[in-house]
Amino acid sequence: MPLSLNPATGERVARYDVHSPQQIEAALSAAVAAQRNWRATPIGQRLPLLSTIARELRADVERFAQLITLEMGKPIAEARAEVEKSAWTLDHYAENSERYLAAEPIRSSATESTVVFEPLGVLLAIMPWNYPFWQFFRFLAPALAAGNGAILKHASNVPACAVALEEVVRRAGAPEGLCSTLLVEPAAVAGLIADDRVAAVTVTGSTEVGALVAAQAGAHLKKHVLELGGSDPFIVLADADLEEAAQAAVRSRFNTVGQSCVNAKRLIVDQRVADAFVELVAGKAGALVLGDPSDEATQIGPLARGDLRDVLHDQVRRTVAAGATLLLGGRLVDGPGFFYPPTLLDHVTPEMAAFTEETFGPVASVTRVNDAAEAVELANRTEYGLGAALWTSDPDEARRLVPLIDAGAVFVNAMVASDPRLPFGGIKKSGYGRELGGYGIREFVNVKTVWIGPEVTA
Repeated sequence: MPLSLNPATGERVARYDVHSPQQIEAALSAAVAAQRNWRATPIGQRLPLLSTIARELRADVERFAQLITLEMGKPIAEARAEVEKSAWTLDHYAENSERYLAAEPIRSSATESTVVFEPLGVLLAIMPWNYPFWQFFRFLAPALAAGNGAILKHASNVPACAVALEEVVRRAGAPEGLCSTLLVEPAAVAGLIADDRVAAVTVTGSTEVGALVAAQAGAHLKKHVLELGGSDPFIVLADADLEEAAQAAVRSRFNTVGQSCVNAKRLIVDQRVADAFVELVAGKAGALVLGDPSDEATQIGPLARGDLRDVLHDQVRRTVAAGATLLLGGRLVDGPGFFYPPTLLDHVTPEMAAFTEETFGPVASVTRVNDAAEAVELANRTEYGLGAALWTSDPDEARRLVPLIDAGAVFVNAMVASDPRLPFGGIKKSGYGRELGGYGIREFVNVKTVWIGPEVTA
């Protein structure tokens, strides 16, 4: 049952009824009809809708930000930034999609053939709660630009956000039925994937959910994109700018209360500078303000759910019991809500829970290494492969090491972040396929070869 709880208090905000089979049937039929007309609309006439949605988001940014904060506990300043990033992404695809999807000529002396990019149809988007607006719009912007329709199945703990997303797209003037939200139980997703009216599936979520969706989509031979978990390494070599690296490490690890797939979860540091680096991180992390996420001063709000806090605390306890040093936090916060303090673990080894498991919350772990070779080896010693950060003042060393790191993205002297201009996605159990940029918009299109023989061109 979709249930909206305030994670800062644990109190129920609202309860929603799931959509009936009749409502699901109507939504799918409407989506197919709307998409049939939408794909026939020239791309230049489709793109203004994206710009209008962006304006609608910016015009009501405060309401949407407060909704994000209320339902999943994100600090209000970060929630506003999420809404703005969603608008930026819509603007990006409004401005660049014609270029991304331009037909590619294949010329020879006898032919004038082309490769063209055509929409697949109605797409099912299975979205997570940690970025309830941004995750959806980074899918929707390229999907609509390419001529597809969309059905949203959002996380069950952000139903108010899910309803608001459909509302803002409709208010912007989208054709009726082109983009709909379905409030359904997880058990109903298999039926949606199997439905012939759903052409393809995208999912952002845990590795376990991704594997399940991949099996269901594969059984029906449907294209799918998986953006799953991550345990991103943050490598600090001996010659790095430690002040800059520590500042980025704290920001990267603790934004969204540590509940992001690309948070810097494993800080892998050359032992020659580890003491100094850890001292800097401890000072910055210890100064973060934990409290009511609707307060402008708050930097660390609650975790989104109580069970997530329980899992995180268990990972910390097991890591400390195995020999790690607890420098900050590591205790449950008294009072209502699902708060967990900024936590720093030092001397974490590759066998400990905080290294081998994805820690989805405000917990940073430090693993000390002897040199760059060991740092890369440990960075790759994970089942995940989403992002990685590398800090060094030697550009030649950076160029040498980047190809050795197993990840969908490597950021040198910067924190890993998604950007609508850049492809985003992972390898290994972090999933496959790409979102964003030109690569992302081409995930859900038919790459069609049109061969025109000489008797036609003559």
